[in-house]
Amino acid sequence: MQTVWVRLNAVVFFGLTVLLCLSILAALSKIGHTSRYQPHIHKLALKNMKSLKNHGGVDRALLSFDLHADMNPAFHWNIKQLFVYVVATYATPTNPKNQIVLWDRIIESSDPPNRKILKESNVFVKYGLVDQGAELRGKEVELSLMWDHMPLTGLLYMGGQKEGTASKFVLPTEYQ
Repeated sequence: MQTVWVRLNAVVFFGLTVLLCLSILAALSKIGHTSRYQPHIHKLALKNMKSLKNHGGVDRALLSFDLHADMNPAFHWNIKQLFVYVVATYATPTNPKNQIVLWDRIIESSDPPNRKILKESNVFVKYGLVDQGAELRGKEVELSLMWDHMPLTGLLYMGGQKEGTASKFVLPTEYQ
């Protein structure tokens, strides 16, 4: 009494169930990888302060930095790419915690191992350090490297530089 369509339906959904189970097992196989295999960040520091200006009621700082980090340990068979970015963190009276992305790059798992080593000198920021008000002058800024893991299957998760290892600098008290 079973028709071809009923049998085809059973085969297709059995295949989808097997695929789902394998995807779940693949995602579970790499739990804890990020805590054991962290990228090695050798250097992330301010190189040059280009300018600090007030334009349209907001402060804008343009700067360059040096970056040397080996991102190879973050990769495993289930990672498609890493989205790596430099974040500037500072505090103002108006906003107690400000985080701004200054630079980013996507590293593919198919890239050769030497492309997964970020060795940049005097990198000019892609996105300026802009405050909502005129409160940037004289503030202490912390530069840290962060990354988002983008797996083939499973959950997205973030990684970042260990607490206390980020570089800090103080912005000038006068506009330049």
